[in-house]
Amino acid sequence: MERFVVEGGRRLSGTIRPVGNKNAALPILAACLLTDEPVTLRNLPDIRDVRVMLQLLETLGRSVEKVDASTVTIRRTGEMSSTPDAELSRKIRASILLAGPLLARTGSATMVRPGGDAIGRRRVDTHLLAFETLGATIESAPAQYTMTAPRLVGRRMFLDEASVTGTENAITAAVLADGETLIYNAAAEPHVQDLCRFLNVLGADIEGIGTNSLRIRGVRRLGAGEFRIPSDHIEVGSYIGLAAVTGGELLIEDGVPEHMDAIQLMFRKLGVSMLFEGPNIRVPGNQTLEVQYDVGAAVPKLDDGPWPLFPADLLSIMIVVATKARGTVMIFEKMFESRLFFTDKLLDMGARIILCDPHRAIVVGGSPLYGSKISSPDIRAGMALLIAALCAQGESVIQNIQQIDRGYERIDERLNALGANIRRELDR
Repeated sequence: MERFVVEGGRRLSGTIRPVGNKNAALPILAACLLTDEPVTLRNLPDIRDVRVMLQLLETLGRSVEKVDASTVTIRRTGEMSSTPDAELSRKIRASILLAGPLLARTGSATMVRPGGDAIGRRRVDTHLLAFETLGATIESAPAQYTMTAPRLVGRRMFLDEASVTGTENAITAAVLADGETLIYNAAAEPHVQDLCRFLNVLGADIEGIGTNSLRIRGVRRLGAGEFRIPSDHIEVGSYIGLAAVTGGELLIEDGVPEHMDAIQLMFRKLGVSMLFEGPNIRVPGNQTLEVQYDVGAAVPKLDDGPWPLFPADLLSIMIVVATKARGTVMIFEKMFESRLFFTDKLLDMGARIILCDPHRAIVVGGSPLYGSKISSPDIRAGMALLIAALCAQGESVIQNIQQIDRGYERIDERLNALGANIRRELDR
């Protein structure tokens, strides 16, 4: 086990480039099982979750050739098992994304309950209902799901929630099904769009990309192809928050400005501005963070929702920024009932936060944060706590940093290049 020792109070400035979108890379890697031809993926993030998914592919009859630091080529080397390795599957939530491709290619899939962040209940009902609509039979046991479908047939389906991974599994199961599948109430996040575009590169026939209604005409087979994973807009949002609270000027290269509408709107409520310079985003230095009250001096609300609303994965970062902004805001986390529990660690650092219930918190900002010994509970809270430590007075120790490593590539090295002082040590 490792930890970060962080010296706070430094101004972080310079240029940084986000890596490929983790939440696009994982379903795209799983979808590589849909073809027997070689697939080359570029701008793949070198993070723990991706490495585990690559290991899972190797146990399912695929080879992984590392072309360079961020490029891999995946080839078929043997027969495909319908049962992913249980130990590896329990390490990541994304292991559930193997179910759709396995069902489409082998006619069956036996999946253990996936791992992932403990941020609340994360249902798989949407996945299973989608598979049943396409003709699969599901047997559910306490520790695993067994699905069989000698033949998948395209159907009209309305997802019971706009689940991102549920939508992705429905897509990968449908691309090789007989006939046409219509998916309504589909998730439309950038990573879902990237999966669809990747599959179309391989020869799939998917329409409605970027909307909540997808039309998929099943094809007999998929071929070879190359695809570049776009930048991670969640990582971009993390860097915007980092620059805002440390006071430095930061240029974020390839910052996917087209994905920043809701993110920019929420940051503006805390007095954070950003400039769009072609594909790049500049966060000016020395910004005065101050809550922008609603009409009538009403306390504003920072809340999340399905795309194109503010992404839930950035709400932890916004809480840290809110602690530094003079004024009061309400945080309303609508999607996961345990994500806000990490705020007790910010309280230890001097933040003024009232946790009203599992979904709502009041943040009274403008007070200094102080270094503390804290532990990272999940990927996004871990990054939020790292940002808090970087703007705090004094030294912080962050334990359980493998959670941060699951989603952020070499984050200590990359932030140290901006002026941070982060040491990675064995946790004794």
